[in-house]
Amino acid sequence: MPEALALHGASPLRARPFAAWPEFGGAERSALERVLASRSWGGHPSPNTEARAFSRAFADYLEVEHAVTCTSGTTALLLALQAARLSPGAEVITTAYSFVATAAAIVQAGCLPVPVDVEEDSLCLDPDAVEAAIGDRTEAILPVHLACSMADMDRLPAIASRHGLALVEDCAHAHGARFRGRAAGSFGDFGCFSMQSTKLLTAGEGGAISVRKDADADRLWSLVDCGRKEPGFDSFEGRMLGHNLRISEWQAAVLREQLRRLDDQHARRRERVEQLERALRSFPGLDMLPADPRVSARTHYQTILRYDRDAFSGVPRDHVLLAFHAEGLPCFGRFYVPIDEDPLFAFDPLTNPGLGRGLSSSDWDFPVARRAAYEETIWLPHELFLGGPEDVDDIVSIFERVRAGAESLAARPPSGRPPR
Repeated sequence: MPEALALHGASPLRARPFAAWPEFGGAERSALERVLASRSWGGHPSPNTEARAFSRAFADYLEVEHAVTCTSGTTALLLALQAARLSPGAEVITTAYSFVATAAAIVQAGCLPVPVDVEEDSLCLDPDAVEAAIGDRTEAILPVHLACSMADMDRLPAIASRHGLALVEDCAHAHGARFRGRAAGSFGDFGCFSMQSTKLLTAGEGGAISVRKDADADRLWSLVDCGRKEPGFDSFEGRMLGHNLRISEWQAAVLREQLRRLDDQHARRRERVEQLERALRSFPGLDMLPADPRVSARTHYQTILRYDRDAFSGVPRDHVLLAFHAEGLPCFGRFYVPIDEDPLFAFDPLTNPGLGRGLSSSDWDFPVARRAAYEETIWLPHELFLGGPEDVDDIVSIFERVRAGAESLAARPPSGRPPR
């Protein structure tokens, strides 16, 4: 007889938590005390030490000419689109399957998002759909490197170049990911990174934009700094209406220390994810997303599994997720939903000015993204893979218990919905 599930009253298979995130220690404490004593707490390019040093260190890490810091990944996208000098009302082709900020930043920059569907294997922007969506008003492409995948950095830069379009990479999940040896954020005109609480490189909040051209970097520093043209950051013509979006010295000091930890954390996650991948090769119903051989360094902000309900007695994915949670495994399914179904992308004319410029979802259709959001994917957060091999053993044991109890789960389905 199958073992009872925690959902049905049995003890959870795992009661202790997984690794805590973020990781920190004496280096971060010393950095914060250093800023406190300096009395220089504001952000670059005002006189300071930490933000200037982190900007340089992050650019070196990505092997790009410049990294411009700012307050968040969302503002990084907004600033990059403004620095790209797009026309008011220009169309920006992007993915339908991402956090709302990807499309919202396009609207906030005075442009129109044109979301298209994603590829089956990577769940990243489909280059064929991009080419089909290019029109007279298209001025940029905004791909997202999603979870544990990278967008096609062979085809998308070629498409952008052929059509004279700006290419802005959303790298919020991809600090340290590489495609054919080149870092995420080094292919486009701009690469936008988030340092929000859950991200692979974090200071709670924060953002950065990788840039190749000096004039583009100077435009970004001006936009971040209220439109000022500071000496040394003034190589471009004219003036722009800017924002106050400077990162603070507190955030930059923490990020300097977190950056030093990043490659070790990547290595630890990679070892544990490979352990999980080996275990799943003989496990019906759960598969890793296929690895793209061109992605030479894969990061695992989230590790996505493909779910086959037939191997779980026809149980809907969300019910299996609730069973996993009850057994002590944090995981998600509706981590993202198609942009037209995201309540945070409100079709409200008073706060979504894109509606006044002709934004409409009437013809949008994203079958791959919709299946991923509601039926097929299970997202495992990166901190699950920062511990030891016994953590992965527990994850696999939870999978096995729930699959063994799938018939009882089908007969006694849970109520409610799993987180996200």
